[in-house]
Amino acid sequence: MTGRTGSAATERRVVITGLGAVTPVGNDVPAMWAAMLAGTSGGGPIRQFEPAEDLPTKVACEVKDFDPSHVIDAKEMRRYDRFAQFGLVASAEAMASAGLPDGPGDVVDPARFGVVFGSGIGGINTFEQQHRTMLERGPRRVSPFFIPMFIPDIAAGLISIRFGAKGPNYATVSACASSAHAIGDAFRAIARGDADMMLAGGAESTITQMCVAGFAAMKAMTTRNDEPETASRPFDATRDGFVIGEGAGALVLEDLGHALARGATIHGEVVGYGATGDAYHITSPPPEHVGAQEAMRLALQDAEVDPSAVDYVNAHGTSTPVNDEHETIAIKAVLGARAHEIVVGSTKSMTGHLLGASGAVEAVACAMVMKEERIPPTINFTTPDPTCDLDYAHGGVVERPVALALSNSFGFGGHNVCLALRRWDGA
Repeated sequence: MTGRTGSAATERRVVITGLGAVTPVGNDVPAMWAAMLAGTSGGGPIRQFEPAEDLPTKVACEVKDFDPSHVIDAKEMRRYDRFAQFGLVASAEAMASAGLPDGPGDVVDPARFGVVFGSGIGGINTFEQQHRTMLERGPRRVSPFFIPMFIPDIAAGLISIRFGAKGPNYATVSACASSAHAIGDAFRAIARGDADMMLAGGAESTITQMCVAGFAAMKAMTTRNDEPETASRPFDATRDGFVIGEGAGALVLEDLGHALARGATIHGEVVGYGATGDAYHITSPPPEHVGAQEAMRLALQDAEVDPSAVDYVNAHGTSTPVNDEHETIAIKAVLGARAHEIVVGSTKSMTGHLLGASGAVEAVACAMVMKEERIPPTINFTTPDPTCDLDYAHGGVVERPVALALSNSFGFGGHNVCLALRRWDGA
């Protein structure tokens, strides 16, 4: 069973006509892509707050030199949490990329243009700041903008307001699978005819005292504080945890007929979406990551292809001991011999883990891989791990055609998403 609401014969094809990103290695898609191909690390010492002496982790992949003034005016900036600012800037780039910098105008009926935009945590910067204000100055000094700045759905709301999107509008919240769910849901909305165009993606900004302390208490994060640039090392035997990142990714998805009629540039096609739940543990995957296996199988069934069609997997690849081993097992279980013939890369080696924004940023990276026929490296490799025995592009950029890519995203709570993306060949 594919999970589709209708048959493939009656559903509409969905293409990608806009791309946007704000990341620790570049504040737009061209800068991000150039950095990924160069194997640039976004890691460094935490700058957004002064880590306590006894905080085990003091490194992160932060967005650098972020200036949203070309999208958000000074008054708005004070009323929008950092995660929402990331989301708006990435969405503005995606809309400009789609040829619609000022919104849909007469190109699409606003009622047929929607937004699904995810975040795992939302405005935690605002939450922590306003909590300190309440404790130090009293409840009357809490900002009247606290709630609309903090709630995870506000990015979706702000994006719809900015671009006049009156179609389906909501946020997906599924930890590190949030923006992958957003893309999948937007894909479904167009395929079944609920919308002609959707802006989908996610944003996250969680490099805060509470979040870093919480993840550190779980022992999920690296403690390689003296080597921040090389701390994220997916599939390496010396990996010791993820490096927290921040940013946003956004894609404009569109009905193929609609895109062709308006002469839009097409960056790729979304052809499959698999979503499952582990029903196993709040943070750990089940043995052999069977939920992830099923998500990949569902995405392939949805795309109506078999495993031999897969040319590249953008892995969840978090640099945690458990994920990378179990994801490797899952990929081999689904793809069989094909798993050893393709590249299974992790762009998180450069960006760090953007939590709820990671799926969208990685979908953007997949679109660029297919367009340019170049696969970014998985950097920071030092020591082989016999349990991680696939080709992770540890040697540098791999130049080869990629007709079909899978993008994996898994979240605490047992949420698994796989997106299948196809290169656009004009047919």
